[in-house]
Amino acid sequence: MATKKAGGSTRNGRDSNPKYLGIKRYGGQLVNAGEIIVRQRGTRIHRGRHVGMGRDHTLYALVAGKVVFGHKGALHKQCVSIEPIAVEETAASAA
Repeated sequence: MATKKAGGSTRNGRDSNPKYLGIKRYGGQLVNAGEIIVRQRGTRIHRGRHVGMGRDHTLYALVAGKVVFGHKGALHKQCVSIEPIAVEETAASAA
């Protein structure tokens, strides 16, 4: 005779929520300041010029411009940079 009632299998049935990691803006795309470029765990991709890094290694744009992926350093680590777009002087032309 069983000492416990049948409760079903509780070994399965757990699943973690998706983390939505990965590249959010690809090379050549235009971004505004503050837009997220890469969500990652650890520094798989390093930051270059005009790119900031959050506490969770998220890379984001510091200025508006074009996203450029490349390599830097002696170890050729993959990095992402922003080429700033030229700001037109509308105030000078209006005067």
